[in-house]
Amino acid sequence: MQLFYNPNINENTNQFSFPKEESKHIVKVLRKTTGDTLHITNGEGWLFTAEVTLPNINKCTANIVSKTFQTKHNYNLHLAVAPTKMNDRYEWFLEKATEIGIDSITPIICEHSERKFIKPERFERILQSAMKQSLSCYLPKLNDAITFKDFIKQAFIGDLFIAHCEETDRKSLKSQLKSKTDITILIGPEGDFSVKEIKEALENNFIPVTLGETRLRTETAAIVACHSVAFINE
Repeated sequence: MQLFYNPNINENTNQFSFPKEESKHIVKVLRKTTGDTLHITNGEGWLFTAEVTLPNINKCTANIVSKTFQTKHNYNLHLAVAPTKMNDRYEWFLEKATEIGIDSITPIICEHSERKFIKPERFERILQSAMKQSLSCYLPKLNDAITFKDFIKQAFIGDLFIAHCEETDRKSLKSQLKSKTDITILIGPEGDFSVKEIKEALENNFIPVTLGETRLRTETAAIVACHSVAFINE
């Protein structure tokens, strides 16, 4: 099954027209014609089955013939991850975290961050592509990039963790995770969080954790954290 994404379709939609780029892909590449079936999600849990009525390369039109709602997992995972120096590493994290299962992502700019800016439009496209590839009907929310100082001042719900490499008292993340619980995990940049940032996090009720015996890259640490939460909720 190939999954298409459009945020404008909802449970009350009866007929839908694809934009030009997707219309061309449907007709020219997939060779869909009148009566053929397509699957669409709005990224909010709905899966729509549609039947092609007008296979036009500029505006392919289809009628919605059925719809089902995909139940969301019973926890909420929010990862706040510092942008990596090499942009493709962060993009890899976004792709794999979406495949594993994540609800929201916040790029945090830290004292040791070498990359201060991101390209949200490109990140959004990667999230959408990964959602479709994994046949999920939920698109993770990409929040605006924010400084660590401003991020830590926010109100949070659920369990809070900060993964860092300082040789201080840290607990194993896997020993702290509980199923069916909202979770926020902070992952720092290549140079790790600063001592000041760690102190601020602890003062705001974040629990310091380790992700294992070896030092992990930022994007690897984020994936390990993401999978650990998914695993504990299986």
